[in-house]
Amino acid sequence: MNTPDLNRRSFVKLSLAAGTMAAAPSAFAQEAAAPTFTLPELGFKPGELEPHIDAKTMEIHHGKHHAAYINNLNTAIAANPSLKGKSLQELVTSLPDVADEALRATLRNNAGGHWNHAVFWETLAPAGKGGQVQGSLESAIKASFSSVDEFKKLFGEAATKRFGSGWAWLILKDNKLKIVSTANQDNPLMKGIVPDSDLGAPILGLDVWEHAYYLHYQNRRPDYIAAWWNVVNWKEVSRRFEEA
Repeated sequence: MNTPDLNRRSFVKLSLAAGTMAAAPSAFAQEAAAPTFTLPELGFKPGELEPHIDAKTMEIHHGKHHAAYINNLNTAIAANPSLKGKSLQELVTSLPDVADEALRATLRNNAGGHWNHAVFWETLAPAGKGGQVQGSLESAIKASFSSVDEFKKLFGEAATKRFGSGWAWLILKDNKLKIVSTANQDNPLMKGIVPDSDLGAPILGLDVWEHAYYLHYQNRRPDYIAAWWNVVNWKEVSRRFEEA
């Protein structure tokens, strides 16, 4: 007499069990599809660069702009299995090998954006905590630019004169320091993308996209550049120089 109800209950239980079993693999699939690259943490709190770089700019720059480059990069990698397993530096340095023009542009902008910003954060430190230009780095700067002050002047000019969005860089090329600038999210590692004369090992980079300074400095890029020198992490710059 109660058989139909029992059958219905049994059917529901079996259906729920089957649904649970069917759902289980998707959890593993999601884990397997975990993002290739993740947003690196800052080595300081966003407000610790004030008054030179304001906290709101840092929060947006790091948590929104940098994160967007990483999300776009991960999406491109997920859609192109041949890219999986490549390091960020491999993606940046092998752009000419990417035959698909649209994919190459995506990687250029987003792998470049991720690499550039990851280095940028590492070469920032709260005022007074980044050390000074000294040792072998100071000697190399003086050998290439006559003095640290002259280097800062020339670097500031390169950053100021970069039309539109881009970066100014201090690179090591042929065992000599050189100042170059690149457009958008290009960098001096992009062989076949930037001119050969601008290729080298990046030691220090400055982001001169408007999103890096506009909330506080508006159109006063030179003021932003002058303030930025107060929060350069020279300890990290020296380390990068020694490694290069």
